[in-house]
Amino acid sequence: MMSRALALGARGLDTATPNPSVGCVIAKGGRVIGEGWHARAGEPHAEAAALAACREDPTGATAYVTLEPCSHRGRTPPCADALVRAGLARVVAALEDPNPLVAGAGFRRLREAGLQVEAGLLAGEAALLHRAFLSRMSRGRPWMILKAGASLDGRTALASGESRWITSEEARRDVHRLRRRACAVLTGYGTVRADDPDLTVRHVPCERQPRRVVIDNRLELPEGARILQGVPPLVLTVSGDGAARERLESRGAEVLSVGAEGSKTDLVAVARMLAARGFNEVLVETGPKLAGSLLRAGLVDEIVLYLAPSLLGDLAQGLFALGELASLGERRNLAVTDVRAVGRDLRVIARLET
Repeated sequence: MMSRALALGARGLDTATPNPSVGCVIAKGGRVIGEGWHARAGEPHAEAAALAACREDPTGATAYVTLEPCSHRGRTPPCADALVRAGLARVVAALEDPNPLVAGAGFRRLREAGLQVEAGLLAGEAALLHRAFLSRMSRGRPWMILKAGASLDGRTALASGESRWITSEEARRDVHRLRRRACAVLTGYGTVRADDPDLTVRHVPCERQPRRVVIDNRLELPEGARILQGVPPLVLTVSGDGAARERLESRGAEVLSVGAEGSKTDLVAVARMLAARGFNEVLVETGPKLAGSLLRAGLVDEIVLYLAPSLLGDLAQGLFALGELASLGERRNLAVTDVRAVGRDLRVIARLET
């Protein structure tokens, strides 16, 4: 039952943000009588959707839900109250919700009403499903995925900067699936200057475009940049140049000042700001300098690397500007979680070990 609830919750990964993509199964006598998932913010939560889908009276039934039912009123009524009113006898949740507005209050509400409450079933699987929401709530920063494409010898572009296209069309389509799931796509001014990307989802069906975010320390984005077209991007800067700010704002960009570390942006402050904006998952598509800076700051949770079966040589540009290590003990270790072929390329997914 909980496995099914997790599968249902995964259906909302692309669209539920900033809410968690919760799934719920209601069972009675060993039979599923209703199921649902949270599809979009403002629409019914998983528990309410499952109750509405019940094929028979849910009195005395058990709800299996991937996250603690909410106990507060937001855009929708509290799910804990809905389960109580429906006459359920038992609620099994995979995880407690770390959201300060919930954080055990949903479980208390259910127990006070006489329901049996259990938590922890398939907690590891649920933590994986909800990892981005949990990161924002418990760590105050989004789950950051660093995406990169490279040749087999780890090169992302020729010394001249030419890079289109190292990876295959299938790999690029797969990247658009990552973008579709992300709340925001983060890049830097250097990438905009070199590649002029638009960073939208185009090659796969999409109901919600991610917010595009550019770190531009000196507010140098050209007015003709493709990233300034369509839904206005969020531009983060340490510059106090009022004229440059007005120039970008006249093109629709939202320009925000962030803290500085020397002449550069404080990336930890950037992560906190993105979390405050309700971004659960952020996909980073940028060059080696900003990628290396994010890695050194400990802000990258996962790397998705597409390796093309080609060699570009030692004069081509590398993946991450991490500087020289004095010893192997300074290396960043990763745990590979998935390796598979995507078209003619190899996709490797790895998590940063803490």
